[in-house]
Amino acid sequence: MRESYAKAEQIVSTLSTDEKTRLVSGRDAWTTEALDEHGVPSVMLTDGPHGVRKQTGATDHIGLNASVPATCFPPAVTLGSTWDPSLIEEVGVALGRESRANDVAVLLGPGLNIKRHPAGGRNFEYFSEDPFLAGKMAGAMVRGIQSQGVGACLKHYAANNQEFFRMSVDTVVDDRTLREIYLTGFEIAVKESQPWTVMCSYNKINGEHADMSRTLLTDILRDEWGFDGLVMSDWFAVSDRALGICAGLDLEMPGSNGTWDAEIKDAHAKGLLTTAELDLAATRVIDLALRSRNDAASSQSDPATHHELARRAAAAGTVLLTNDGILPLERTGSIAVVGAFAKKPRYQGAGSSLVNPTQLDTFLEALRAAVGDQATVHYAPGYDAKTGETEEALLAEVRDTARKADVVIVLAGLPNSYESEGFDREHLRLPDGHIATIAAATEANDRTVVALLNGSPIEMPWVDRPAAIVEAYLGGQAGGSALADVLLGDVAPGGRLAESFPVSASDLPSDRDFARRPTQVQYREGLYVGYRFHDASGVAARFPFGHGLSYTAFDHSGLTVRKVKDGYSVTVTVTNVGPRAGAEVVQVYVRDPESIAYRPEKELKGFAKVHLEPGTSEKVTIRLDRRAFAVWDVRAQEWRVEPGEFEILVGASSTDIRARRTVTVAEGEAVFPSHGPSAFVATDDEFRTMLGSEIPEPAGVVPFHRDSTIADLRETVTGRTTAKILTQQASKQFQSDEADDSMELMLEASLKAAPLRMVAMASGGKLTLKYLDRMIAVLNGTSAKAWRNRG
Repeated sequence: MRESYAKAEQIVSTLSTDEKTRLVSGRDAWTTEALDEHGVPSVMLTDGPHGVRKQTGATDHIGLNASVPATCFPPAVTLGSTWDPSLIEEVGVALGRESRANDVAVLLGPGLNIKRHPAGGRNFEYFSEDPFLAGKMAGAMVRGIQSQGVGACLKHYAANNQEFFRMSVDTVVDDRTLREIYLTGFEIAVKESQPWTVMCSYNKINGEHADMSRTLLTDILRDEWGFDGLVMSDWFAVSDRALGICAGLDLEMPGSNGTWDAEIKDAHAKGLLTTAELDLAATRVIDLALRSRNDAASSQSDPATHHELARRAAAAGTVLLTNDGILPLERTGSIAVVGAFAKKPRYQGAGSSLVNPTQLDTFLEALRAAVGDQATVHYAPGYDAKTGETEEALLAEVRDTARKADVVIVLAGLPNSYESEGFDREHLRLPDGHIATIAAATEANDRTVVALLNGSPIEMPWVDRPAAIVEAYLGGQAGGSALADVLLGDVAPGGRLAESFPVSASDLPSDRDFARRPTQVQYREGLYVGYRFHDASGVAARFPFGHGLSYTAFDHSGLTVRKVKDGYSVTVTVTNVGPRAGAEVVQVYVRDPESIAYRPEKELKGFAKVHLEPGTSEKVTIRLDRRAFAVWDVRAQEWRVEPGEFEILVGASSTDIRARRTVTVAEGEAVFPSHGPSAFVATDDEFRTMLGSEIPEPAGVVPFHRDSTIADLRETVTGRTTAKILTQQASKQFQSDEADDSMELMLEASLKAAPLRMVAMASGGKLTLKYLDRMIAVLNGTSAKAWRNRG
């Protein structure tokens, strides 16, 4: 037992019920309650999966108001594509140092929800479509952050894979899919990094809010995985505070001015919430405060060094998608740079993760500095950086600029208003203005390189036009310099895709039910997410999972697979057979050719990144444990390995397999049959079988209740008036001079989807739950007296 935890238990034994009730809710938007008389400090939690977002002055939880300057590292989408846990841990160390320098005790990140659909509005904050890769990367970041005496926070637990009505939507998912796809990443990160905190998600899972799920918060997270830290709510994600404490939700964030206190005390008095349960939550809050090292003065945070680290990380996550040999570029002649992102870059996502960078490199400035007097650099904006729109005069300038250049570099991608926390993308296309700019440049000059700045996959019907396509993702504050480094060959493109790029969103089975119904989303595709779908269905991705070219070439040879203890050791020699230094990612997949339980064609179970000079080799060994061969057996409620033959596949992507070996696993257990969607989207009968129950009907809008959203109220005449008033009041609360188009869209979507209980929690005590219930009774046409006496 930690010394801090033992001390916390002793302190709690002396506290009254009122004191404990006060402790398990935050003091305000970002800090916990203090117990000065017991030496328990108030500690700060703050946003920032990829940078410290400590707000000054007015505070909010959605990124509207200004924050202190901090290094804006590349977001998780870019870090995930590095496939380099050691580099991610290094970024984590820097994040931990900057957190301590700003008196931040817990940094709210990393995020590791699965990218179920590429249109997810918050996908830029997540690592991958694959749980193994996501878990390994998240664990590395946690280790880095916590090495500096700062807590990390895994989020958002669990199955929060869309922004559309995320605060109340019910995720209907079968147990096997939940375990193998949506919980495995959290399990890996918890076991390998021991995070101080975990954040529960807003949504329901199979009819139960995450904050009220004892199965998720206690049985799985604590008892099964061994988590010994604190569980907090996402901001305003509490649906029932007393039941949440019973389930294992320790800390309500932000503080809600005692909104739930009366109900907590009432539940405690009636024995519905035991003293032991309340004590446990209070103990964990105190333990967190005591673990924090409040010695900011001793923290060394070097902005210049961190900027260079951000630059290195951005280059390492840059993926070379296509190249006819034009890259790397020569530093001579005439270079045309096209695209307003060259001057006004898209370098991070919008919402609660928005970081105020210590400096910002632009690609145009970085390229001109790099080529100096050796080359002439021309520029044409092509489109409006804010809207993505263009006009004929701008396109004419693009054509004219492109014609007189030896090579053209087009920067295109997604403006802030296209992807953000709070709302999902409506399609996967680039803005029309960006597409027109690419067309104008490629028509005028066939030596055109397209570099993409975006936080998630896009459709590319124009893929054959450019001479090369570089996916730079969101590069953080040093992204402009990192992109110049890669294009000029100063740094090899080190990235490999951590997500599949589909030809069309309509190809995907998850597209059948994504962000369509406000009250429910059905995961009828089961295990067939990302490459698991593409590889099993034969519906090819535009660019497959794990794909990434280099400026050199690599050979894989001498594959051996050896039995060790309860797993296997996979060894392969990688040789750089090309003319330049570069990095290769060795990817190990496991395939079960015959199983009583349905399985994807192959699944990633190991990887390693190697950096090699020309002509050099390295022997890479990757360990596969027993779990690499296992499935979640729903009936047995445990991981089981079905004895028989398995294929070990070693490749450079999920479709570029370079070598394979067959092993026979003799030791295992009987696995109960498991059937999935025969055509990759389950029929009603198939989904019932997968769920083991009837398919729940989507909840209706009326009668209204605490979980009803402001949007729901618009279904009745009286409700529309109430919704208008609530929206106006909330809009006043969140007004900010800092808000841009994406923030305004996020605010609009968030207000629309806000549950009524959240309105009460955010009211600063002006709207009590008791009054809210009376208001709901009136909206339902029920007298307040009858509502209070309902039995």
